[in-house]
Amino acid sequence: MKTYLLLFAVLLLSAYSFAQQIPARWDELVASDFPAALEKSSKTCILPIGILEKHGPHSPIGTDLIHVREWAAHAVKSEYAVVFPDYFYGQINEARHQPGTFALPSKVIWDLLEATCDEIARNGFDKIVILNGHGGNPEFIQFFMQSLLNKRHNYAVYFYNPHGADKEYTDQYRKMHKSAIEGDQHAGESETASMLYYRPDLMKMDRAASQSGENQHRLNLTNIYTPIWWYAAYPNHYAGEGAKATPEFGKFIAEHEIASFIQALKAIKADTSTIKLQNEFFDKVDALNK
Repeated sequence: MKTYLLLFAVLLLSAYSFAQQIPARWDELVASDFPAALEKSSKTCILPIGILEKHGPHSPIGTDLIHVREWAAHAVKSEYAVVFPDYFYGQINEARHQPGTFALPSKVIWDLLEATCDEIARNGFDKIVILNGHGGNPEFIQFFMQSLLNKRHNYAVYFYNPHGADKEYTDQYRKMHKSAIEGDQHAGESETASMLYYRPDLMKMDRAASQSGENQHRLNLTNIYTPIWWYAAYPNHYAGEGAKATPEFGKFIAEHEIASFIQALKAIKADTSTIKLQNEFFDKVDALNK
């Protein structure tokens, strides 16, 4: 009996050790490990969405994609979820004048995102977490998600879209920040610093000051939106001063964003209400059509 119990304990320990070792990236899993990945992740899949566009004269075209890929990879070391492979099909029409931009038609990116979510769910996941790295995507993602209420789905989509931060982090952020905070946007100090932490080998910091990232103020329209606003302000597709970024600042930003996402991921994995409420909603929709 003791031998049996000892063997059982060894098997349990081995199974636990195996579960700890299975890859988080979907494309690195072998098919026979997929059931274990589903169980360990609580059927949760992260969909990191980036973009391919110019990031100043110094940061790689895939900065947004690399950022969310590394962000997710760091987070799942502490809170396991399966991470979908590189996805760079978002809204980036405003950068079509710059080399390296990959901008697909609106209908294509919409249909592709819906088909991707459907296919992720077909493989057993009922929670899909969108982790976005591109500033031009949130409006598209939010409208896409609201449109999911147009028909019943057997999965829930969550958009991690953090706003604000705790006072301690904000105060330290302001102390470490060297450029004008209000102008620090695309490929500016903060984004450059993050890349100096995640992938310093890809950065060309000697070129960071070779182009202007200042707002050119070429439109003066109050309370009026026009899609050319970004180009009017930043024709170089660069907003900020990337040259002032430091790896230390990047480490500070990255550690905070990773920790914050881990907390959100834990909450999503534990969530039992969203899908239940979705089903209740669609039951009422269906009742109206009877």
